[in-house]
Amino acid sequence: MIKKLFSILFFFVAIFSTHAQQIIDTVETANGRMFIYANRTWEYEKDKGFDGVLNPRMHSLLTKDSTLNYIQTWDNNTCYTSARKNDLSRLKDTLWLCVLEDVHSEFRSPVDGIVTSRYGYRSGKHHSGIDLDLETGDTVRSCWSGKVRYAKYNDGGFGNLVIVRHYNGLETFYAHLSKLLVVPDQDVKAGDILGLGGNTGHSFGSHLHFEVRFYDAAMNPEEVIDFEKRVCKDDNLFIHKGLFRPGAKPTDTLDEGESPVQAIPAVQTAQKKYHKVKSGDTLSNIASRNNTSISKICQLNGIRPTTTLQIGRSLRVK
Repeated sequence: MIKKLFSILFFFVAIFSTHAQQIIDTVETANGRMFIYANRTWEYEKDKGFDGVLNPRMHSLLTKDSTLNYIQTWDNNTCYTSARKNDLSRLKDTLWLCVLEDVHSEFRSPVDGIVTSRYGYRSGKHHSGIDLDLETGDTVRSCWSGKVRYAKYNDGGFGNLVIVRHYNGLETFYAHLSKLLVVPDQDVKAGDILGLGGNTGHSFGSHLHFEVRFYDAAMNPEEVIDFEKRVCKDDNLFIHKGLFRPGAKPTDTLDEGESPVQAIPAVQTAQKKYHKVKSGDTLSNIASRNNTSISKICQLNGIRPTTTLQIGRSLRVK
């Protein structure tokens, strides 16, 4: 029996010898076969060769201009995988990102606490996320479904940190945790517990430091999330270079008399509007609710008035 087990182990080591770490064991689990490596890390067979891209449509749009050299890698040991490569301030076009992606359309607030510190400049330094109040030991949850890219202690100031890459194309950071309850490469759904809140790293008092990033570039989380109501502000997010300016305010919270140009560069295509098809929707009632016409919706989406609407599909209405 032992000889047979060693033969099987040798077989897998031979097949996967190109991996950076040697496979020392295999385990059958409910989630499929798992490989155990010599450096005490592990990986599911189904994840071997994963390139890190969870939103192929967005990745294709972002990388079509080879002069920008945008990349998205998958690294369990590096906090920022491509920050030195991706300069989102050079982004030329406005891209449409569906925050509540068709298959993974759920959202959950990471914690229930109030905002204690916002995105922007704080004491002369840029605060790249938002701080949410909690007590040590409170549960911290994943906002959207995705895959855990990073889950360990970060000595750069985050303390215990979990990073989740989501199917919608965003990444979220959950920092200063007292305990990690997920591991790298783990699949998570919206609302799944990632860890317990705490005060680790460069933190003064228990809280959650929460970030939303796109291809490693930080943006104001309040562009996407209403933390008071604990909901997504919209199904849609328009990605343009103005989102990644340090201190940029959400477009719906500009001070009186302040123009969008001052806070976020004007983008002509920001007037686009989308509607996610729900049960019972017809082109007629969608057009009526959005003050447009059936012919205009058909023109914008390349469909006919007789086209069957699939639930979950996003239609451009303006």
